[in-house]
Amino acid sequence: MADELIRVEGWRELSRSLRRANSELPKGLRLAANEAAQLVVNDARPKVPVGPGKGGHAASSIKAASTRTAARVQGGGSKFPYYPWLDFGGRVGPSKSVRRPFMKTGRYLWKSYADQKTKVADTLDTALRRVIEDAGIGVE
Repeated sequence: MADELIRVEGWRELSRSLRRANSELPKGLRLAANEAAQLVVNDARPKVPVGPGKGGHAASSIKAASTRTAARVQGGGSKFPYYPWLDFGGRVGPSKSVRRPFMKTGRYLWKSYADQKTKVADTLDTALRRVIEDAGIGVE
């Protein structure tokens, strides 16, 4: 995509070690990942166009989601099935009559990630260190 993903070596091993120490500790990893992903959400949401209709808009579908071992930012869903078209472009509608220039790297999520990558990495580093220190494990 637009940029390399951030990969943390030893994340799964850290999660297992924390779980062995206390079953509640791995939740801190998920919260740390969400904290970093939220930076991308906050940057991308204002960039997504808002339609004239009442109620929710595609921008409101952008959110951080994580598990114990991975974090992501996602947009769209069943309520906003047109979100991928907004972000990446293509052809939709009757006989594919509505066109939006296709951008492989997207307009919102991946661009926001690329713009925020340093902050995301720094936030993730700080949050992970906090989780490790709270668990009583030394940090090198």
